Amino acid sequence: MNNTAPTASQITVHAVLLGDRLAADRTGQSGVISMAPLCYRKGEGYVVVFRYGAAVLVGLSQAQEDETLAQLAGGAAPPIPVEEERLVIMLAPGLEEGVVGAGRLQLRELTPAHVLVLADVLAKSIALARYEREIASVFDTIEPAAARLASSGRVPRARKALLQLVGEALLAQHRVSGRIAFAEKPEALWDHPELERLYARLEDEYEIIERGTLLNGKVGVIGTAAQTFTDMIDTQRSVRLEMLIVLLILAELVMAMVTLFLP
Repeated sequence: MNNTAPTASQITVHAVLLGDRLAADRTGQSGVISMAPLCYRKGEGYVVVFRYGAAVLVGLSQAQEDETLAQLAGGAAPPIPVEEERLVIMLAPGLEEGVVGAGRLQLRELTPAHVLVLADVLAKSIALARYEREIASVFDTIEPAAARLASSGRVPRARKALLQLVGEALLAQHRVSGRIAFAEKPEALWDHPELERLYARLEDEYEIIERGTLLNGKVGVIGTAAQTFTDMIDTQRSVRLEMLIVLLILAELVMAMVTLFLP
């Protein structure tokens, strides 16, 4: 009797964030597995495309990856990813499914449902990484304005920068809360509840809920700061308008008095 464990094969997974949105041609693809997100076969591998700009390539060669990314970006050459992450899948029937170390995952088999679950987590992870950097840069913008307000009690004179801050805060809120439903589970789990445990492990490994919750908290702080600065700018403008009105009234009274008393 042969007790030798089966040899594990390796499959490379490459998750890339190409931009804010991806509109893949759904009608021109063969071997479509899912429409939301779009998942289809590419040779022996898979391609999963998310509307918020992420694509997950499973088991593709470098040439296939370059071709796919160029097609998704609508160009002749593959674009430079905004964010990316790689994962190696160890595939063998005797393995216990779960994450093993950084960037390695053990699976007994790789079904389309496995691909959809894995792609969901990786796509959220790279999208959150991008927004984490963006939120950090917004905080860098807030800090000097808040420091000036704390030291002098005055709103910074660079009103354009403050208005840009308000715009960045609104954009961050839209991206984090609207585009990435980080707390929602993939629809594949409805048909394959046996993958709940794997999804929970992956979600925990990449800290999806924790990172998304923290980002939402930071976005709330940014929104409050932006609203505060906006209110202060509006108040200053109102005071200036009132002063101008008073000055105009005084000027009119002076002109009337001059007209009255001068022969």
